[in-house]
Amino acid sequence: MTELKVSILTPSFNQARYLEATIQSVLMQDYPRIEYAIVDGGSTDGSVDVIKKYSDRLAWWVSENDRGQTDAINKGFARATGDILAWINSDDTYEPGVVTAAVNYLQVHPEIGMVYADCNYINEEGQVIGRFPAAQTDLPRLRRGYVHIPQQTTFFRAELWKRVGPLDPLFYFAMDYDLWTRLAALSELKYLAGQTWANFRIHTSGKTIAADDRCWPEMIRVHYRDGGSFFSVIVAKYYLRKLLAPIWAWRLRKRLGV
Repeated sequence: MTELKVSILTPSFNQARYLEATIQSVLMQDYPRIEYAIVDGGSTDGSVDVIKKYSDRLAWWVSENDRGQTDAINKGFARATGDILAWINSDDTYEPGVVTAAVNYLQVHPEIGMVYADCNYINEEGQVIGRFPAAQTDLPRLRRGYVHIPQQTTFFRAELWKRVGPLDPLFYFAMDYDLWTRLAALSELKYLAGQTWANFRIHTSGKTIAADDRCWPEMIRVHYRDGGSFFSVIVAKYYLRKLLAPIWAWRLRKRLGV
């Protein structure tokens, strides 16, 4: 069986505190054909020094001003040459062996366009503080707001990216949700229950806490763009989430001890 190339990208901006752990989690993977690149948005916090430390093991890297995470991902995938694509943010980490597991599954199941698995929540020190509520989903359920896909664990086929990409540059938070809906319209997405592939770091400067209020409005934009109705589950979830947002943020901060 032909050994597929996997292109992994890390978009980053001023995440020097966590970036090295992210880089190491990619470089320690046992899969032999990984093209790893870092797109830094012109960091001023020492991130470039961290990147340079590993530059001889990167396919390429850049540090320059950009228009944010979505722009960085698009820039990176425009240069990617792999058969399978993934991105891991600069404050998250992979577990060992995940690239091999993802490639093996996609090779055996050519009908699957994207595969994903379970994910831990970790705190600033890397300690596990919870579990992402991952679950199997598909296009109809995605359209209803039943996402349950931890982005950190996703691996998808480059041929599909060429058909649905790039990410919409107008999205700050829900660019991945938008991508999942477009991928699911063309191919099946598969959740591998019981396999933990990544760690999602929750910290006070991360978007999950600092800008969570921008996520669901962007998801609603996708819903209406694709012909969704006001009288739908995802719209009801949006207003419920808006109502409960202060409680959710308080619970996250309590879990983090801040």
